[in-house]
Amino acid sequence: MKHHHYILFKPYGYLSQFIYNGKRASRKKLLGSLHEFVDGTMAVGRLDEDSEGLLFLTTDGKVSYSILSQKFEKEYYVQVDGIITDEAVQLMRNGIEIGIEGIKYLTKPCESNIIAPPTFPERAKLIRDQRHGPTSWASIILREGKFRQVRKMTAAAGFPTLRLVRVRIGERWLGDMQPGDVKKVEAL
Repeated sequence: MKHHHYILFKPYGYLSQFIYNGKRASRKKLLGSLHEFVDGTMAVGRLDEDSEGLLFLTTDGKVSYSILSQKFEKEYYVQVDGIITDEAVQLMRNGIEIGIEGIKYLTKPCESNIIAPPTFPERAKLIRDQRHGPTSWASIILREGKFRQVRKMTAAAGFPTLRLVRVRIGERWLGDMQPGDVKKVEAL
């Protein structure tokens, strides 16, 4: 059986799934409305509705399992509330305590750096205006992926996330893709 693989720039406001059975299902934006995928295509990993960026899709469960393992780095660019400090970045590098399903969890050490504001397309929903104070950007590279982990890490370091964009999975980069763009690719 020939498997199919895609990369997608998931736009803000979309769920990382093809079917949604929850309340207000008709109001939810799903991946299938962005492109016609072959039957059996699944999103590998998740980006929550408020997050954007690189999403890998495949029809191959083995590839999905491999990407979800800790073999592949996932890199996120995060816009935070305030001017992030070297101390906050160091806290995240060393591992920071967050809550996962009501249980305290110490994240694994990761790579984290302050970065210059990247040039992403404007988001469909305004993040906020300058009257609310300054913002800054950081890069966070993880090999694990707990529920809303990056958002919880920046908040625990004192800088809540305003915008989160996954820019890389393994060696595959978001590059110059635009929100909603889909490319057929070889497996990672």
